[in-house]
Amino acid sequence: MIRPNSTLWFALHELRISWRDLYAMLSANRPGRGKRIVIIGSGILLALHFLAWAALKGIGVATIAPDLPTLVMVSGFLLLPLSLMASQAMESITRAFYSRSDLELILASPAPSRKLFFVRMLAIALSTSGLTLIVSAPVINMLAIIDGPAWLLAYPVIFSLGMGATSAAILLTMGMFTVLGPKRTRLIAQIVAAVVGAGFVIGVQLLAIASIGSISRLAFLQSETLLNAAPAADHFIYLPALGAMGDFGAAGTVSISAIILFAATLALTAGQYGHIVLKAGSIDQNAGSKSRSRVLFSNAGAAAVLRRKEWKLLLRDKWLISQTLMQLLYLIPPAFMLWNNYGDDHSAMVVVVPVIIMASGQLAGGLAWLAISGEDAPELVTTAPVSPRQVIRAKVEAVLSSVAFVVAPLLFVTALLAPRAALIGLACVAASVVSATMIQLWFRSQAKRSSFRRRQTSSRVATLSEAFSSILWAGVGGLWIAGSIAAIVVAMLVACGLAFTWWISPARQSFRARRSYSRQVVS
Repeated sequence: MIRPNSTLWFALHELRISWRDLYAMLSANRPGRGKRIVIIGSGILLALHFLAWAALKGIGVATIAPDLPTLVMVSGFLLLPLSLMASQAMESITRAFYSRSDLELILASPAPSRKLFFVRMLAIALSTSGLTLIVSAPVINMLAIIDGPAWLLAYPVIFSLGMGATSAAILLTMGMFTVLGPKRTRLIAQIVAAVVGAGFVIGVQLLAIASIGSISRLAFLQSETLLNAAPAADHFIYLPALGAMGDFGAAGTVSISAIILFAATLALTAGQYGHIVLKAGSIDQNAGSKSRSRVLFSNAGAAAVLRRKEWKLLLRDKWLISQTLMQLLYLIPPAFMLWNNYGDDHSAMVVVVPVIIMASGQLAGGLAWLAISGEDAPELVTTAPVSPRQVIRAKVEAVLSSVAFVVAPLLFVTALLAPRAALIGLACVAASVVSATMIQLWFRSQAKRSSFRRRQTSSRVATLSEAFSSILWAGVGGLWIAGSIAAIVVAMLVACGLAFTWWISPARQSFRARRSYSRQVVS
């Protein structure tokens, strides 16, 4: 029998919680979907393995050797998941401090907090590495089959990078907590996590734009500019790449170093865990931290008051930054490309404007979900002396104005460079934003704002429709700027997709029911 305060007991407890979170994310908390999830997931993995086999067979992996271009390329592909794992670990640690309601109960028990801290941080390291390992598995497995089993060493190398990323996230988060305090850390940690997650991708794109004039990361990793600036092939910085390619000595060095770093980090910070969790859990109940504000009543109409209310709710959302900041950061490369090409030829607009269009649609979809489906006080809003139409209109106006505040500067600079491209971008941005917002209206369902990360589980159709709408409107913009008549075909495809989405949406069914009832009353 497992003792309740043992390390194994805590490990099983974390495993149950992780499985519940994963199941809720994949099934929207609907029972009886476990087998379906396993079957669909297995099918997707098999398809990815087939695609990886076809791609690797086409480039001839037998010719891959640990020369400088290959080491630079592999190192670049390893740094991308490293930054994403560090970001995910930092957000998971922050949420573990502030959002886990079971921590106070466990810390009040006789169980030692050091065991809980060790198991929880190890679980975060496993979860942050797990997604990268799953995504990388098709390529690694096919390389092992085609070129030899030595490529399987990429698995421990990636997990070691995940342990290193988790160690850095632990030190950074606890350091901020000590220096800045619990209230500021919750905000700043989200900003740092988003910057770290997008930092490598954005940094590579900025360097690519500045050096070779392209936004392609792959082209930059293969460019002569980077190869001339890279260290020699025998430099220690290539140890992870060598280990992933099958060098046992390099893989062992990376794994042992990661284990030592992770163990030292836990030994250094475990004693502060209980204190940090208790302080983090009490910041919302601290009466002394509440600031007095002067409430001003004006003669503004109901629409203006409702818009102001929606803006305040968006600004007060505790986790909004981590949910949307990364989408905003990905607008930096197109903005830099606009600045870098100021006064030059306008060929970059074919790349820049579609990125702005797609990011605008994704941002609008997220904000629309928060405003429409994430209303935490629907009963209070229902009792207000305003009609439901006024409430929905205010929510939509708040979302549209928020997106316009972000996108307008980019379109303004685009207009200075290429007025035609700016007008096309404005039209497609408006279409993408309105489409994403309408999809959220058609499939709206009451949910908590804290469930934003799982909003895709509320309706798979809405999630896919929103994603395809943003991507296709971006395609329309790029083709339109390029002068291709195919833009009309893609625009018609988007319109048909939106019509089909409306046809199967709950909003249409509700509309038909109301119309049928009205006819019965009239007759």
